[in-house]
Amino acid sequence: MSLDVSPALLEQAERGEVDEADFVDCVRTSLPYAWEMISSLVAQLKVDGGEFADNQTPPPDEQARGQLLRALASDAIRGALQRHFGVRLAFQNCHRVAVFPLDASADERLARFTSVRGQLLNQSPELRDC
Repeated sequence: MSLDVSPALLEQAERGEVDEADFVDCVRTSLPYAWEMISSLVAQLKVDGGEFADNQTPPPDEQARGQLLRALASDAIRGALQRHFGVRLAFQNCHRVAVFPLDASADERLARFTSVRGQLLNQSPELRDC
């Protein structure tokens, strides 16, 4: 799963200066499932409040799963998405995406979510091959 990089954005990268808004737009158009997942979780967090919002529903297919993995495994993509949406992203297994506010109020919950214990407690046989 690669980004669909326009010639103009590639030219920016070759010159050394990349506008992050252009990069974020490339991510949005290249990884629509991941973008929609993160966007909807950010909206849920804003509406519902609380310490975090997460998704526990597996992606509908391997292409969607690949988009989530690409978005969250790449430091550049993940960092750009966090800055764009103003949240911290966390990821477990192959599909459990969570968004946390930037302020310190969610630090403890984020630490529990991203802990070894949290990862182990989120395992299930259905997700073994995801």
